[in-house]
Amino acid sequence: MNRHGTSPSERQTPRLTLVKKIIAGYSAMAFFTIAALTFATYGLFSLHRTAREIAKTDLVFINESQQLRESIVAQERYAGKYLILGSNEFKELFTKREDEFIGILTSMQRKKNLPELTTLMSNYAQYRRLANTVFTGESKSPVALQAAAARVISSIDTISTNEQVRLNTKLESADQRQQWTVSWTLILSFTGFLLATAVATYVTFSISTAIRKLKKATHRIAEGEFDYDPQIPPGDEIGDLARDFTHMAARLKELEQMSLDASPLTRLPGNIAIERVLNKRLSSCLPFAVCYVDLDNFKAYNDRYGYIKGSELIKMSGEIIYEETTRLAGDDAFVGHVGGDDFVIVLEADNAEEVCKAVTARFDRDIVAHYTQEDVARGSIEGVDRYGVHRTFPIMTVSIAVLICQHGDEYDSAVEIARTAAQIKDHVKGQPGSNFFINRRKGKR
Repeated sequence: MNRHGTSPSERQTPRLTLVKKIIAGYSAMAFFTIAALTFATYGLFSLHRTAREIAKTDLVFINESQQLRESIVAQERYAGKYLILGSNEFKELFTKREDEFIGILTSMQRKKNLPELTTLMSNYAQYRRLANTVFTGESKSPVALQAAAARVISSIDTISTNEQVRLNTKLESADQRQQWTVSWTLILSFTGFLLATAVATYVTFSISTAIRKLKKATHRIAEGEFDYDPQIPPGDEIGDLARDFTHMAARLKELEQMSLDASPLTRLPGNIAIERVLNKRLSSCLPFAVCYVDLDNFKAYNDRYGYIKGSELIKMSGEIIYEETTRLAGDDAFVGHVGGDDFVIVLEADNAEEVCKAVTARFDRDIVAHYTQEDVARGSIEGVDRYGVHRTFPIMTVSIAVLICQHGDEYDSAVEIARTAAQIKDHVKGQPGSNFFINRRKGKR
């Protein structure tokens, strides 16, 4: 585990957040939806192209083959009437139908290049030669002309039948493409819908399950069970929230311990927290300062003004120490209340002197408000010391003993620091007024 509380395996595991899961699900749905639309569009385009081809080519081709049949039948009829009546009017009608037949046949050749059309052209050319012999008077027998016309009609019927077969085949293929397109469109759409539904269900279930676990953890922690683990796996925002929730519970446990240890008067951390901070600082191997703050002549003040005023003065002193320390040294500095009129400050070594000056100056400025005007004017109060001797005590001052500490010096534990600070504090208290003394001695490395 590193200092952020994550293991190497957790750092190496790819994070699939809720947003990524949702995006993955909807991306899959979008992919299959686009695929379905692509298939549908392609199928519709193919069907449309087939329909246009049928309408513009196949049906026209079949219709033209029927027109050819009607034309050759009409030509045969006009040729027969010419043989009987010999009128040039029938020859002219034949010629018109002949031109019509050739025009239709040319149009059909432009549309499709079929072997049947070549056969038809050959048969019709033979028919025209025979018809020409009839109109020139070289032949009077209709038998050969009728046989040639029958061959032309047979060729036309063959073309019409084959074209109808090809059209039916094309229609069947179009039907199959339509069924294939509809089937795959439905399959892809349904697959995308199922994927989106599965992802939505999974995400919803994960969130609801995690919320239930967090709700349960909230109740358990509210009841004081700060070590309760909601057992939510990491990997997404819910896992991060659960990890932060666990860290918050651990912090609440620590704060509760500090609160139980804290002074009910100043609300500053007590001895347990002070010892923990000192040991933590020693283990960091970085230099730091420990300031032991003691009020001078507090017992005499407490005896003169009573314990209520004494408690107010203790509270005021704690506020002064905390506010000035925080203002000058920042939130990383620590202020604790050992008990009675003793306080402890733990901060960076470079900030110690500035904080001590600020604390002593403000204390001297604010302390006079807690004495009567007469006592302030006199500069002292009358009282009995701890040995029962009646004497005069000056206005209360503050003494601060400062130790610059680092692991490996002569201070290897909180006990050694406290013992050394007590010795320095006695020296500082012997000086008149508010004072501080910084001990910069170094022990053996």
